Amino acid sequence: MSEGLTEITATWKGEMTFVGQNALGGAVQMGPLDGKPGVNPMQLLLVAIAGCTGVDILSILQKKRADLTDMQVRVSGKRADETPMIWTHIHITYLIWGKSIKPKDVEQAIKLSEDKYCSVGIMLGKSAKITSEYHILKPGETDQ
Repeated sequence: MSEGLTEITATWKGEMTFVGQNALGGAVQMGPLDGKPGVNPMQLLLVAIAGCTGVDILSILQKKRADLTDMQVRVSGKRADETPMIWTHIHITYLIWGKSIKPKDVEQAIKLSEDKYCSVGIMLGKSAKITSEYHILKPGETDQ
């Protein structure tokens, strides 16, 4: 493998199902397999942005010594009506549980992720409008 090159293999498992795998053995199922639903490739892009920005936010808030007890990133998207049906709008909701979490710290973490660190979001932002919001919750509090 060339330096700086990432390789992924997608293996056909029958019907319209593939299993994607990286060189370390991490795998993701795209399409139904053995009665279990999979995640489709376009949904995987939303999973990717959630994971990418989530890691950023978590890392930044931990460096600020924020007392997080839990975190969830929810992503919704709207696709174009015409082929190739790309994502045209993506909305990210950050749910952050903890004690004495400062809104200013969360806002700064989100801005850094959106503008500098989250390569998935920056790439998707070339074709989709990305918006976000956050909610700070007390430990044990439900999100809605």
